[in-house]
Amino acid sequence: MAAPLAAVVELGFAEEAPPWRLRSALFPSKVGGRPAWLGEAGLPGPAALSCPRCGRPPAFLLQLYAPLPGRADAFHRGLFLFCCRDPSCCAGLRVFRNQLPRKNDFYSYEPPSEEPPPDTGESVCLQLKSGVHLCRVCGCLAPKTCSRCHRARYCSKEHQTLDWRWHRQACAQTGDVADTIPGHNFLFPEYEIVIETEDEAPPEVLEEEDDVEPVGSMGEALEEELESMAKHESREDKIFQKFKMQIALEPDQILRYGRGAAPIWISGENVPQEEDIPNCPCGAKRIFEFQVMPQLLNLLKADSLGRSIDWGVLAIFTCADSCALGTSYTEEFVWKQDVTDTA
Repeated sequence: MAAPLAAVVELGFAEEAPPWRLRSALFPSKVGGRPAWLGEAGLPGPAALSCPRCGRPPAFLLQLYAPLPGRADAFHRGLFLFCCRDPSCCAGLRVFRNQLPRKNDFYSYEPPSEEPPPDTGESVCLQLKSGVHLCRVCGCLAPKTCSRCHRARYCSKEHQTLDWRWHRQACAQTGDVADTIPGHNFLFPEYEIVIETEDEAPPEVLEEEDDVEPVGSMGEALEEELESMAKHESREDKIFQKFKMQIALEPDQILRYGRGAAPIWISGENVPQEEDIPNCPCGAKRIFEFQVMPQLLNLLKADSLGRSIDWGVLAIFTCADSCALGTSYTEEFVWKQDVTDTA
């Protein structure tokens, strides 16, 4: 997906796809499953990925292929979003950026074939060509091994414990332990994200505030308080109505992409100011790149996942310079806006 001009917004929709289309070599944009890592070096480790509140390992939510035209060092570029699934937390959101030149150590210089490979029935790949091992449960960097067989790899003790019910049967046997990987009910359902340019937006909701008539029989202080409340509720309602009108033409959109554009908010509450968005470690400001829409929660059957995932809007801000950090993954910034009671 190319980075559009600021005035252009691209929409993401989830579609079912055969597993081979979601492999790293085809540079997919996708939801759920295990991450299809771009660069095979410098993957974020367990400490970098862990939930900032509860410390548990996260689940992979989605990734977006977003190269930058005209940038030789970002010919391939991917954004990877993770979230905490622990029911008592629901706070952990982390996003990482990785980019590569066209000539790199991991992929052919020529575009990948769009034809299905002959080995479509192969087991899940838990070792990258670079030799990096991935966790059997989540597909993230796995520095730990099973102390008994020394073949099963994990990102954390939590995921080793989660996997033991299935791994114990294969632990003492010879052969590839990857052949026994079950679903664990930890991963989100997997879909491909297809991109379309947004059609002309519906008319915007007027932003003017309605005048509120004071009630003469009440005290002046109470009148002012009621007037303020009425204006606040009117503003909240208008912002929410504008959000609904903006997505009305394409109600199934799960993602909106527009690097340098402005996000659309679902509420007037908890909207970040410029000082709320930290600069990149390189010193450059971060700019809006894409947002995840609440429609994704329906796709993921969030009502059966507990309150570990819930949002109104997830807005992702990335380095304005998309700084070159070799082949490593650098963390960017996520702003989570919930749906207010008013909305």
